[in-house]
Amino acid sequence: MPKALPVIDMSAPVCCAPVAAGPVSDDDALQIAMRLKAIADPARVKIVSFLFGANAGEKTSGELAAKLDLNESTISHHIGQLRRAGLVLSERRGMNVFHRVRPEALQALCVVLDPNCCT
Repeated sequence: MPKALPVIDMSAPVCCAPVAAGPVSDDDALQIAMRLKAIADPARVKIVSFLFGANAGEKTSGELAAKLDLNESTISHHIGQLRRAGLVLSERRGMNVFHRVRPEALQALCVVLDPNCCT
């Protein structure tokens, strides 16, 4: 069984000096690693890619499951990991939960990894 992610507050986008700027602190390294670990799964990459893709916007777990050929409980598990990492937002409306990517969180992660990626 995979190890659970440590419980740290990842609700805000990662914010620290780019790793290319030199050695990072232990806390900054943990913040970056936890977000990378949250997305380091093929199903989660596919979810984020679909939420960002041509049909970007809010999607239900059912829509994601149908499009990505996964069952809804698997989608819910992966969405939970992405949400805890601050990379996805979910909102319940009636009987459905709608998920969307937090572009500012992913952009912040990109900038931390490569300060020239978004210029």
